[in-house]
Amino acid sequence: MKLYFAPGACSLSPHIVARETGLPIDLEQVDNREKKTKAGKDYWSVNPKGQVPALQLDNGEMLTEGPVIVQYLADQKPGAGLVPPAGSMDRYRVQEWLNFITSELHKSFGPVFRPTTPDAYKVISKENIGKRFDWLDKQLKGRSYLMGDKFTVADAYLFTVLRWSSRIDIDVGKWPNLKAYMDRVAARPKVQEALKAEGLS
Repeated sequence: MKLYFAPGACSLSPHIVARETGLPIDLEQVDNREKKTKAGKDYWSVNPKGQVPALQLDNGEMLTEGPVIVQYLADQKPGAGLVPPAGSMDRYRVQEWLNFITSELHKSFGPVFRPTTPDAYKVISKENIGKRFDWLDKQLKGRSYLMGDKFTVADAYLFTVLRWSSRIDIDVGKWPNLKAYMDRVAARPKVQEALKAEGLS
């Protein structure tokens, strides 16, 4: 399998999951601005959506969308325990988290990163992110991870998105449970490996 990624982008999430499962995976870096891979390939021909991540399976099929890719990877190694069994209530809880992260957090960062977004709208986006962090901080009280004591694919995704806070001048330290959670995830050996491989540590 080959994972198309850009350092620090949302593709960090499946990269972490791949390392946590121990699945052998090739990495192909993408220049998000130029839409070219490090090998010089036109990335639009890999993923017509133009976004990372994309996961090329061994049979040539391409999977896109981070929340889908992390579940696929975790399902290849169920023994790693990164996603609960299909049909279980816990599986739906993990999917609930993945959907919250993608729709309420991930997408809220987009306008703040975009240079063409009016400043007034960026302020509103940051306020919305802060409100979501208020709620998340309460959810994480007394929990090591989103699902309790068990690290799941949802944690890989949340950690990835939370890392962007410093880029938009949001200090996660304002939310003690969130800050402790970030430190806890960052300390995981496989997370450290992924960060190092992407030049982020």
